[in-house]
Amino acid sequence: MTLIDALGNGTRLAILRELSREPMYVSELATEIGMDGKTAVHHLSTLEDAGLVEHYRRGNRKYYELARRIELRIAPPPERAFVLQADPLDDESESESESS
Repeated sequence: MTLIDALGNGTRLAILRELSREPMYVSELATEIGMDGKTAVHHLSTLEDAGLVEHYRRGNRKYYELARRIELRIAPPPERAFVLQADPLDDESESESESS
């Protein structure tokens, strides 16, 4: 599945919106979105395969968070290229935007 396909689903966009606030574990995320755990795991797996989310473990829980770096390359023939790249904000920029 491509990045564009992964983003073309309302449920996955809702998951990304929740994860933009803070990392969450599967059952917490499923409750927030209003779905069962199995469906949440399916969508999270799709987002992870597309490189949009990453996971880590804390105890018995598997937490998901937005990927630190995302790059989308679109290159229509013959030589034109479009690159969309998102890099993490540094801590100083984040604290400035939170205080505004």
